[in-house]
Amino acid sequence: MAFATKEEYTKMAGNFIHDIIDEDLRTEKHTHIITRFPPEPNGYLHVGHAKSLCLNFGTALKYGGTCNLRYDDTNPVKEDIEFVKSIENDVNWLGFQWDKKLWASDYFDTMYEAAVELIKKNKAFVCELTPEQIREHRGTLTNPGTESPYRNRPIEESLELFEKMRAGEFEDGEVCLRAKIDMASPNINMRDPVIYRVVHASHHNTGDKWCVYPMYDFAHPIEDAIEGITHSLCTLEFEDHRPLYDWVINEVGFWPNPPRQIEFARLNITTMLMSKRLLKKLVDDGSVSGWDDPRLPTLAGLRRRGYTPESIRKFCDDIGVSKADSTIDIAQLEQCAREDLQSKVSAINVITNPIKVVIDNYPEDKIEMCTVENNSKVPEMGNREIPFGREIWIDGDDFMEVPARKYFRLYPGNEVRLKGAYFITCNEVVKNEDGSVKELHCTYDPETKSGSDFTGRKVKGTIHFVEASTAVKVGIREYGYLLTENEETGDQEFDKDSLVETWGYAEPSVKGVKPGERFQFFRKGYYIADTEMSTEDNKVFNSIVGLKSSWK
Repeated sequence: MAFATKEEYTKMAGNFIHDIIDEDLRTEKHTHIITRFPPEPNGYLHVGHAKSLCLNFGTALKYGGTCNLRYDDTNPVKEDIEFVKSIENDVNWLGFQWDKKLWASDYFDTMYEAAVELIKKNKAFVCELTPEQIREHRGTLTNPGTESPYRNRPIEESLELFEKMRAGEFEDGEVCLRAKIDMASPNINMRDPVIYRVVHASHHNTGDKWCVYPMYDFAHPIEDAIEGITHSLCTLEFEDHRPLYDWVINEVGFWPNPPRQIEFARLNITTMLMSKRLLKKLVDDGSVSGWDDPRLPTLAGLRRRGYTPESIRKFCDDIGVSKADSTIDIAQLEQCAREDLQSKVSAINVITNPIKVVIDNYPEDKIEMCTVENNSKVPEMGNREIPFGREIWIDGDDFMEVPARKYFRLYPGNEVRLKGAYFITCNEVVKNEDGSVKELHCTYDPETKSGSDFTGRKVKGTIHFVEASTAVKVGIREYGYLLTENEETGDQEFDKDSLVETWGYAEPSVKGVKPGERFQFFRKGYYIADTEMSTEDNKVFNSIVGLKSSWK
């Protein structure tokens, strides 16, 4: 894995966010760019987060600035240290290094002071309406809201009640602190939003120091301002929250040069579930094996599936940054993986749905080595030796007793080339009692060995093989898409058949394969030795992506 570089992101296609930054630098509004990646540690990062991650860290690299990793840990009920560790692992795996690792909870004292400041300015009040009543008072998109009966309580009374909230004298949900803005605002987010609530829960970072916690819309702008963030890059659902973001910073008034929030479209990909809440449900109910299940769009899942960090960075660069929501075809992500792998990995021979072939005129006690190239597209990756003998395995797809039109592989009476070895001709088909093929009897032409100076007849079909006595049985996990469309309703739903476990025979070189190594299974696709299930004595491979793309 290679870390992302300034050179990589200097070449990155421009976008409207970078146009804004260019103008800010030109006018010297800012001379040093500071961004942040602010995940909430309540789940594993998925490929949708990768877009934000690449944008924030990549922007800092492009402009020679810095990017902080900041945990938005303002909700102690949903957060866990497991998720913190996974996020840091994902950021590093994707090729980025943060300037500072920070916690929103480190600013709880400042946030509390900011809330007190708003109360003193008569810009916030303690409200005793229940959450349900607050929703009822909020109004609709076409009707204004109704002011809380507690909205105009004296400042000193709100200050006293807020201190009692902090002291733990109220139950969860009994009272809250609300900003005093405008209940008739066309933007519902500005209708006296809740900015602090009571939560009696231990926090992973601050322990039991607090029983009042800021709401995200209040905490987020303060975190950015404290850290001196110049450009706060958020997904499009926060666009309607930007007036509140600006209101908090301006009304608190602690920071003379506030950050600017800029929104961009979030990432949606066909067949992928982009919701931490729904992904957590699949994990919790056992529908998948864990957060790193290779069917999941989590970065942990994509890593175990065999995707490279370079392919994901390229994907995020290719799809660009815009203000318009759209859904990207998953084939585009797969193509990025395919393009990255095709010049990096070696090909190996693996046979699925195997058929035994006996070469009758080959010596029974002889095993010879044949030379094959590791990667036909990259000659400098060299060659390897594979064994050949009297009995071999070929792929079930490479034999047809009654050939279809333009079928050039093996069938009775036809001659094909064994890649790296000889020409063979099928002479006899031996069947089991149920009519299935037991074995094929063939003959070979010893003059036709690959690499020799044979210049005789030509054959149209070339197939691969594995020598039977040295073959290694391997597990193969073929992954489909997590979501499928219900034919009756048209809805997307979890595909229970998205994992098919099968097996095959591989050439003996796989005995030394380590978990996490990637290969091309010749003529099939790209695979990775599973990091959890593959052992020294039992090799298990996950499908990454096929050889051919349907994306253009």
